[in-house]
Amino acid sequence: MGSKLYVGGLPYAATESQLTTLFAAHGTVESARVITDKFTGQSRGFGFVEMATPEEAKAAITALNGTQMDGRPLTVNEAKPQEPRSGGGGGRFSGGGGGGRGNDFGNRSRF
Repeated sequence: MGSKLYVGGLPYAATESQLTTLFAAHGTVESARVITDKFTGQSRGFGFVEMATPEEAKAAITALNGTQMDGRPLTVNEAKPQEPRSGGGGGRFSGGGGGGRGNDFGNRSRF
């Protein structure tokens, strides 16, 4: 069991300070982060809290999973490692093509 926790179901007005205070009752909080949309800056409704020890993380999960914050039920569990992201983007219509009707959207009526 790691010491980094996923916290879902956060109210959109929740702050990192509130998250730290909530989890501090169950151990030492190393960091607390509310994830925000990179374009709007608004909370996405989840965050991550890093506890000092795996034991404190387990205690926080037991105590806080399913509890409510501003009327919203929280989901608290061990954070899964982030999947590596592949570079580039694109590739949506790559390959195939050539002579068939495969990717030829131009001839299809929308209505």
